[in-house]
Amino acid sequence: MDDHQAVDSRDETNSSDKLDSGRQQNKRWGIPCEEKSGGVESFDHPPAQGQTEQTDRFAVKRTVDRRLECTECDYRPAKKVKLSRHTRKYTGEKPYKCDICDYSAAKKDHLESHMDKHTSEKRFMCVECGYRTSHKSHLTAHMRTHTGEKPYRCDQCDYSATHKSQLDRHMAKHTGEKKLICGECGYRTADRSSLTVHMRTHTGVKPYKCDQCDYSTAQRGNLDRHMAKHTGEKRYICGECGYRSADRSALKSHMVKHTGVKPYTCDYCDYSAARKFHLDRHMAKHTGEKPFMCGKCGYRAADLSYLTVHMRTHTGEKPYKCDQCDYSATRKDYLEKHLIKHTS
Repeated sequence: MDDHQAVDSRDETNSSDKLDSGRQQNKRWGIPCEEKSGGVESFDHPPAQGQTEQTDRFAVKRTVDRRLECTECDYRPAKKVKLSRHTRKYTGEKPYKCDICDYSAAKKDHLESHMDKHTSEKRFMCVECGYRTSHKSHLTAHMRTHTGEKPYRCDQCDYSATHKSQLDRHMAKHTGEKKLICGECGYRTADRSSLTVHMRTHTGVKPYKCDQCDYSTAQRGNLDRHMAKHTGEKRYICGECGYRSADRSALKSHMVKHTGVKPYTCDYCDYSAARKFHLDRHMAKHTGEKPFMCGKCGYRAADLSYLTVHMRTHTGEKPYKCDQCDYSATRKDYLEKHLIKHTS
């Protein structure tokens, strides 16, 4: 009998110890204990530490998400770093700086592309046409010229593009939003890079310089085409007929002969074009808009290329040079007419 009493006493003691231990554990987890009907109601299974940390993380994330919002538009990213990159469109900040020249960029990949000019290593090569680049992402984008892949699709129509920047420009057709404005002539655009290039018509800045002669230009594509005169290289090859070109855009225009694809379509008529600037010129017929204005004499043009040519009447620049004599011209067609004299 005494043995049974001793056992019962131990059981009661153990039970009391467990209850006290449970209370202490609940206090440690911040879980309240309430007395009901003369008894104590407690949580037998407090949440695991990992669950509490996960709940805390979600609470913090919800707080952060509410703060991650662009003050200029309704963009709301999931990460602070994405918001930081996005706001550079409005602030003009370019934190990525070249340590060899005075070039700076808003995005790291833009700086990496620029560094190609200073380094000669281009280890990624296209097996179709021999195109070489220092960056795998550039090769991936280039391969779409051969495969026809267009992964960036518009969610409002059947338009698709090979590059995200092309889709961004296209979306402006649906929204009609052109919030970037030139302070000199009122030109408006939805694309930051387009405004940057446009401003060079007013400033005269020509950041792309030939390292073999004194040629310089406001657009990188112009420099690429110019360099072919020195190297003779025509790295862009048509897989259908063997046509070769030093200019990627020229190859795209050529491919229309085979594919018939003209992705740039007019909203007012059935006109379509293989290149965007052809469509831009056409649209002026409908709108009558001439957004490009000369700051010297007030001349206005519907197309940036027209204004660029016009500005040479003020600067005296003659970028088209004959390789057989000292003749030079302000326009390419003038040079072509001149070359007939040598061939005939």
